[in-house]
Amino acid sequence: MSYSLDANILIYASDQRSSDHVNAIKFLSDCLSDSEPLYLCWPTVLAYLRITTHPSIFASPLSPQDARQNIESLRVPHVRFISEGDNFWEHYEQACEGLSVRGNLVPDAHIAALLREHGIRRIYSRDRDFLKFPFLEVVDPFV
Repeated sequence: MSYSLDANILIYASDQRSSDHVNAIKFLSDCLSDSEPLYLCWPTVLAYLRITTHPSIFASPLSPQDARQNIESLRVPHVRFISEGDNFWEHYEQACEGLSVRGNLVPDAHIAALLREHGIRRIYSRDRDFLKFPFLEVVDPFV
């Protein structure tokens, strides 16, 4: 079964100060050594780059080159990077149905709609907001 990762998993793998750092490194390593298709949304990748290089957000910010190299290391044959297709807006509307999507929930809805558009139903994340999208199976990989 195909799956996706939220930015927080990638961030923990880069944040040596995080209590989840070791678990994230192992989980990410397992993902990369497995042949199961892993789909990464471009908004997830860009959030990773924004957060890990930002000195006000990330305790020990990465250089832009190091952050980009970390993303480059994910470019293995079974990892696919996905973006919006022609029907994205319809999937976004369906993903948001019955929800009041505003503020910080908008980026999560964006990712949820991308996953819906590409037929991906599982996301590994510690962000409980993804639970608001009933078509997603949200799994905390550290539990």
